[in-house]
Amino acid sequence: MPFSELFDNEFKQRNRGHFSAIVRVAFADGKISKEEQEFLDKIASTLQISEDEYKEILADPWKHPINPPYLYTQRLERLYDLARMVHVDHHLGDLQEVMLTRMGLALGFTPGNVNYIIRKALSLVDKKVDLDTFLFEMENMNK
Repeated sequence: MPFSELFDNEFKQRNRGHFSAIVRVAFADGKISKEEQEFLDKIASTLQISEDEYKEILADPWKHPINPPYLYTQRLERLYDLARMVHVDHHLGDLQEVMLTRMGLALGFTPGNVNYIIRKALSLVDKKVDLDTFLFEMENMNK
């Protein structure tokens, strides 16, 4: 295996893990709405998820581990995607919020601040901020 393929495979594996986390949040209420399906389609394209991988992940989203990024900014970017998934159908069910909190912990946010971070993320997504605004607000929320 060429050296360059090692990075390519790791990148794809991280994207599959991130996409499966988003699918888990979508399935938290037991169904996927039309809006959620459209969002999943868009995110799959962005994350370069093939059609076969897409079907495999939808069949069993728990198969792929969540690989938290090392950089805080990358964790926030993933949280942004997850929060938008929860908010996409404009109905925040209890199970979705619980799932989002679990995903926040899996992304590496500490148990002491994960609830605060999730609430802040959801409030920003509710205001329909873009990614840059989300990152700025999240990185400066304690200043």
